[in-house]
Amino acid sequence: MLELCGLKKRFGAWELPGLDLALEPGEYFMLLGPSGVGKSVTLELIAGLQRPDSGQILWKGQDITHSSPEKRPFAIVYQDCALFPHLSVRANIAYGPKVAGVGRVEIDQRVDELAELVRITDLLDRRVVSLSGGEEQRVALARALVTRPELLLLDEPLSALDASIREYLRGELQRLHKESGAIFLHVTHAQREARHLADRVGVVLDGRLEQVATSTELFRRPTSRRVSEFLGLRNLLDLRCSEPGRGEARGVGIRGEALLPGRANLWIRPEEITLTRGEPRAPNVLEARVISLEDVELLTTFRLACGELELVAMVPEARARTLGVGPGDRVFASFGDDALHSF
Repeated sequence: MLELCGLKKRFGAWELPGLDLALEPGEYFMLLGPSGVGKSVTLELIAGLQRPDSGQILWKGQDITHSSPEKRPFAIVYQDCALFPHLSVRANIAYGPKVAGVGRVEIDQRVDELAELVRITDLLDRRVVSLSGGEEQRVALARALVTRPELLLLDEPLSALDASIREYLRGELQRLHKESGAIFLHVTHAQREARHLADRVGVVLDGRLEQVATSTELFRRPTSRRVSEFLGLRNLLDLRCSEPGRGEARGVGIRGEALLPGRANLWIRPEEITLTRGEPRAPNVLEARVISLEDVELLTTFRLACGELELVAMVPEARARTLGVGPGDRVFASFGDDALHSF
């Protein structure tokens, strides 16, 4: 439905070097990447607020690369909301359709519908200067959706909010996406948002789209070391295989059906490493010394030394308490084929 074909834009030494992307009807797509890689520029190119140096933007097969913003059935929501401080909430939401020449009766109907949808009916007569950050973002969403866009562009809309408000608005965005029927294109550096909101995620590094996948697939099967390092994956190893099914990383032997001769990157998923005091039966069993442990979000993270190889295991807190080990203690770390991903 939306296609970006070789989209290029340069600002001084920085360049978006040719972005290709296709969004499907009704999907929630997330562009994920660190600051400065071109995520916001991409949104502004799509919205028509900037012009590409080359490439095309297609909407339903039609070239809209040089169409003015008001002729595109899109809306954009920024991190800072950009509400009109001198107007009421109602007037802010009504601004877009009023400029577009929509009649007063229909504007009132749309505003009331959107206020109910984003749950701000009780705020309509307030000035925006009196709103909290979360309330401002809901008003900004209503102001964007009141124009009935077919594509909603979201530029880091949750990044400036407190954690509890972020959590609440993530749920609201999911609900609004389903109820509006629009395509949502959301850019962020927050991996948690990508995990919980997106149907598909595109990882952007240095202006290039490195990988596109479902959120589940991305965090289970990254396709490059660059993506893996950006995602902060633990246990990313340089593996050497002399024969099928057998490899070595820092002097430690590892077995797996998917391991092929040669050199590869290997990721061992921390949450799929089992720790025991006694030696278990498993395809891979490593004797390890506990370096440190830390409790985070119902999981205990163990740093382990297996000879010269360091690994991280993430174990449910209850299991960690039963295990009853601390720094300096010896344990066995075991894992099977499901824990391994090579690329």
